[in-house]
Amino acid sequence: MESSQDRNLPATERKLQKARTDGQAARSRDLSHLAILGMGAASMLMLAPMLMERMQLEMSHQFVFDATTVRTPAQMLERLQQMVIVGVVASIVFSLLTSAATLLSAVASGGWVWSFKPITPQFNRLNPISGIGNLFSKQQMTNVAKMVLMTAILTFVAWKYMGNSIEEMAALILQPSADSIGYVARWLTGGMSMLLLVVFLTAMIDVPLQIFFFKDRLKMSHQEVKQEHKESEGSPETKGRQRQRQREIADGASVGAVPKADFVVMNPTHYAVALKYDSGMMAPQVISKGTDLIAMTIRDVAKAHSIPVLQSPMLARALYAHAEIDQPIPHTLYTAVAQVLAYVYRLKAALRGEGPMPDELPELPVPPELDPLNRKTQQGATP
Repeated sequence: MESSQDRNLPATERKLQKARTDGQAARSRDLSHLAILGMGAASMLMLAPMLMERMQLEMSHQFVFDATTVRTPAQMLERLQQMVIVGVVASIVFSLLTSAATLLSAVASGGWVWSFKPITPQFNRLNPISGIGNLFSKQQMTNVAKMVLMTAILTFVAWKYMGNSIEEMAALILQPSADSIGYVARWLTGGMSMLLLVVFLTAMIDVPLQIFFFKDRLKMSHQEVKQEHKESEGSPETKGRQRQRQREIADGASVGAVPKADFVVMNPTHYAVALKYDSGMMAPQVISKGTDLIAMTIRDVAKAHSIPVLQSPMLARALYAHAEIDQPIPHTLYTAVAQVLAYVYRLKAALRGEGPMPDELPELPVPPELDPLNRKTQQGATP
């Protein structure tokens, strides 16, 4: 079992994408706090003058009494309804603006993540042992220290700000209503500005800190990277089987070209390669090749069309390994294939009665390094 110290490699793109699919992203609570407070302050600066004016107008109506008002108490309810409507509309606008700011701040810090997995019940989260471990994690302890420091700074700033203005606030009771409301608005704006400054400085530290913790939590070990590479690209055994199957399909598709061949060389049973040469070609070409059952099929088709089938194990293996279908053969095999062509031409002439039957096919000059079997033998003999 690998320890956390073994996870020293950065997360791959696949793991980062999987984390986003699971609903995980770097989120800064302080940035959300800044967005809420900032939008709240901006809303107050933009809407407060209009709201204060409206409240002053409504309050002036509320405090006007005459004989008719006294005789009809229902008018008081109508006045109260107007005040309530003003407060509800202001609250709705304020909540919509702050909610939008919260959403945008979350997207800005960690991007848009659409996943229901974080809210899906997961009973493994009820494990008290792992929960205790999370309480004392590096990220959690850092967040606690940051919150304690932030609380201390905010407490000091609020104490200083309120202590310097306590006398002015107490004297507001002696001021006219309009002046008192205006002073309160300015006092709230100043306090909010001080609060925003502290939260802004904290958010500037918290955003990169949360990104660091998020990437640190997703770090991978060498074994995990290897395993992911296997899963994404497939194991060597699987890829080898796929390539073998692809070769078999390609080889089988080329069997239909065998009737056009001039001759076939075999191994004698494991490999079969059909070649063709015309005067317009730069060099002979392989038009069909295969192993095992496909090699037997090539042989049978060639015999059915009276195409010479020659036994040359080394040449058959070399052509199968190094020659591509419908492509000229490697130049290192020109001499060997030329000797086979000369032998085939003499054989066909003898079958037409135009000359004697040639002797057996001579040993062909095939470079040993082109024979796959020879390379395997050398590798096996190497200590």
